[in-house]
Amino acid sequence: MRSRWNDAEARDLAPLDLLVYASRLIGAETSLVVWGGGNTSIKTVERDHRGRDVAVLRVKGSGSDLKSIQRKDFPGVCLDDLRALLDREDMGDQEMVDYLARGLMDTGGPRPSIETLLHGFLPAFAVIHTHADAIVSLTNNDRCREVLTGVYGKDVIALAYRRPGFRISKEVADAIAEHPEPRAVVLERHGTITWGATVREAYEGTIELITRAEEAIAEQKRGRKLFGGPRVPVLAPPRRREIAVAVAPRLRGLLSRHRRAIVTFDDTPAVTEFVSSVDAPALSQAGPATPDHTIYTKRLPCVVRLDEAGDAGAVTEAIERSLSEFERDYTRYFEEHRFEGARLTDPLPRIVLVPGLGMFTAGRDRRTAGIVSDMYHHTIDVIGNASAFGRYASLTARDAFDVEYWPLELYKLTLAPPEKELARRIALVTGGASGIGRAVARRLAAEGAHVVVADVDEAGARKTAEEITAAAGSGRALGLMMDVTSEASVHTAFEAAALEYGGLDVLVSNAGIAHSAPVADMALADWERSFAVNSTGHFLVAREAMKILIRQGLGGALVFIATKNVMAPGKDFAAYSAAKAAEAQLAKVLALEGAPYRIRSNIVHPDAVFQDSRLWSDEVRRQRAAAQGIAADQLEDFYRRRNLLGVRILPEDVAEAVLFLASDRSAKTTGCSITVDGGVREAFPR
Repeated sequence: MRSRWNDAEARDLAPLDLLVYASRLIGAETSLVVWGGGNTSIKTVERDHRGRDVAVLRVKGSGSDLKSIQRKDFPGVCLDDLRALLDREDMGDQEMVDYLARGLMDTGGPRPSIETLLHGFLPAFAVIHTHADAIVSLTNNDRCREVLTGVYGKDVIALAYRRPGFRISKEVADAIAEHPEPRAVVLERHGTITWGATVREAYEGTIELITRAEEAIAEQKRGRKLFGGPRVPVLAPPRRREIAVAVAPRLRGLLSRHRRAIVTFDDTPAVTEFVSSVDAPALSQAGPATPDHTIYTKRLPCVVRLDEAGDAGAVTEAIERSLSEFERDYTRYFEEHRFEGARLTDPLPRIVLVPGLGMFTAGRDRRTAGIVSDMYHHTIDVIGNASAFGRYASLTARDAFDVEYWPLELYKLTLAPPEKELARRIALVTGGASGIGRAVARRLAAEGAHVVVADVDEAGARKTAEEITAAAGSGRALGLMMDVTSEASVHTAFEAAALEYGGLDVLVSNAGIAHSAPVADMALADWERSFAVNSTGHFLVAREAMKILIRQGLGGALVFIATKNVMAPGKDFAAYSAAKAAEAQLAKVLALEGAPYRIRSNIVHPDAVFQDSRLWSDEVRRQRAAAQGIAADQLEDFYRRRNLLGVRILPEDVAEAVLFLASDRSAKTTGCSITVDGGVREAFPR
């Protein structure tokens, strides 16, 4: 591993800024820390609230991430208060947290890391703690002490695993006091602690330690067969995708029995090699690479018992059996190790390994499911490397449980904001590049939904998706090309949704076109084109949505964007009005067919939504103005004055109605039509 330190960048930085700089260097190396792991600190002298110079530990705050950490994420703790604890033999977790809170230099900032005492007890100016894959590979095997001695000799102190807290902090301090010559501490099954008189010295000590581990691993692995070789044939990529698409919605439904989840699929070569190997069933059940993974991944993945993955029905049945076994075993694990106050919230897995196919991971959102996937990639690397030295080993079940249900670790998850109304939901919006579709996609995302933005204009769909992710966060939207008149195009887009998010909860069928001409003058091609988009297009997307929603078994919501013309057709607007009437009738039939599956189908009837609309092209504006006997530049005002309220109808107005019908606020509403037209008397639903 090479050092990323750059003197030109670091030269003029203040001490705390230098700590931020080094922390981000550490965070940039995913093999050192992943998603909130690791810890860094410095010791400084600062003025307290009375103007006195006091020694202060600036240490990473709980819940922050080294790759994006800022100055504000390093709370200061009075060092005298920390060092006063060195004479104590033990201290409870909550007592420790309460004590640290009283020693804070700043009020209202983040809570100090759970490893604050470990950093504070060490005399060095700078301390860096990582969970480096290479180091963990040396410790996560049954020859741990022998391997560490062979790689590092007397340059490191090796300590047995103990959960973070007071006792391990005291043990590290005592070990260094007794043996001051070593340059680092290796915590078995956990990671490393390095230190230095400067931030750079601590950082480069970490890099040097890991480089030695990497060299030892490379030497040890040379010529070895990884994971015992293949057991189950890995399907070709197109077939893997086909099976995964068929399986994902059912899996998502099963994983959402207690609380809805977002599920994503991973069939990268490293994953398929491991899950399909001879040793994977045993190795995967040994435990996590590092303790902090358990908060996201749980202690173990679910391994699907399968000898061949080529039949979607057989794979689904095997997944169902394996999930039942996992739930039973996890519940037993919880009951065997539970302590007073511990509560079983979800006994289902976060990781499902399918031989011959790949890995599914689950989380509260796409970002979290991605974190779980990322963590298990690191676990696979560690298992492969550790197995080169001996039998892979991890935490005991007791130790893993204590971390998974440790209140101080669970506290990190409470730092996330409350979930929004459509959190954990997946919506697909057609015609999402502009107008009503774009407004709907943005509104649903603002309420927590993951949104697949589909449009024949792929660049426009991607732009809307990018707007959503910029506002709502990574992974929250996917922009896709979809031609609703093409069966293949529609199927491909729904496939992408299933692979990216696991399935679907809401379909907003919005894509449409307009053509204006008297029936006597209308070309057959124009009539057929209108029906292809405005009628058949809704059928094609609804059919795909129904297949997924039925397989999931979670219910769902279909929302069709129709038009005021369904109830009150316009002169010279036959192709549009007739096709939209067919769409509305389809929506009502789907209310009948979807009801047994708790799938609701409802309709929104807008009128004259001009803003950001591609439906109202210059040609259509001229044609509709001619039909009304007015000038084209008077058209918008004509429609505004026509409705009872005398208002302009905006895409955002329609989006509010869609949100109502997509959400649980309308849980008992199906087969309903809602008008968003300012009140057009002729179009009153009846």
